[in-house]
Amino acid sequence: MSSAQPADTMTPFDDAYNQPDPRAYFRDLGPWGYQTPHHAQSVFRRLLTALRTGSPEAPAPTVLDICCSYGINAALLNHHLTLSDLYTHYTSERATASSTDELIAWDKEFYASHRRPDAVPVLGLDAAPRAIAYARAVGLLDDGFAENLETGAPSPALLRAARDVRLITVTGGASFLSGHTFTPLLAAAEEPLWVAAFVLRTGGYGPIAGALATHGLTTEKHTAQTYPQRRFTGEQEQRYAIAATLAAGEDPEGKESEGSFHTALYVSRPAAEAAGRPVGALLQP
Repeated sequence: MSSAQPADTMTPFDDAYNQPDPRAYFRDLGPWGYQTPHHAQSVFRRLLTALRTGSPEAPAPTVLDICCSYGINAALLNHHLTLSDLYTHYTSERATASSTDELIAWDKEFYASHRRPDAVPVLGLDAAPRAIAYARAVGLLDDGFAENLETGAPSPALLRAARDVRLITVTGGASFLSGHTFTPLLAAAEEPLWVAAFVLRTGGYGPIAGALATHGLTTEKHTAQTYPQRRFTGEQEQRYAIAATLAAGEDPEGKESEGSFHTALYVSRPAAEAAGRPVGALLQP
């Protein structure tokens, strides 16, 4: 991780996102309290429950996690584990002392022993090939695709896999995405799907929501709360975040002003479904 940063941006953690295994990810982000996957865990499970309402005998909905990294969301969605458990696991003495091959062997057993009986198929999409390879190797992803749809067309294999997707999830990277990523996936899906994205308040979601609208999806912002992402690495990053949040039309008081990035949740669904049950009702325990 580089500690240097321009005055008008976030601290980069780029080095943590394409390692052979997730240890650097948890080591670098842990000190700053990164927690978006923790918030997403319960949200995504409730959305999947809502998707299955009325058709309990149907096959489990397939999830496509965009910017999936090492399969963290899949780990939390399909296993009796918390994000805190993963921090403890990957910063443990055993993990620190292991080679990548040894860690993969351990992780296969670790995740298999915590697998939920209601696990759903999860596909992963990320531009980081080593992160995708790890998530596939330990069984977190049913399939994974190391592709960047912002710069290139999707592979035939990804389009085939996208046919069965019912829920697209995003917990990081929305600020780097546009309709270029979502449009071919929506076009390939054989049934109407939902999209759930946690988006930093330092930027907007309008262009993506517009692309989703062309495929008949209505986007709702969950206004009842925001979700802390991580603490700022210093005063410079906080100044950037407050200015960017204000520029995006959001109020940083009590959120970014208190020392952390915050995200907002956006849920996109077919218009008829969105009209029948607002997003707040979907998230009720």
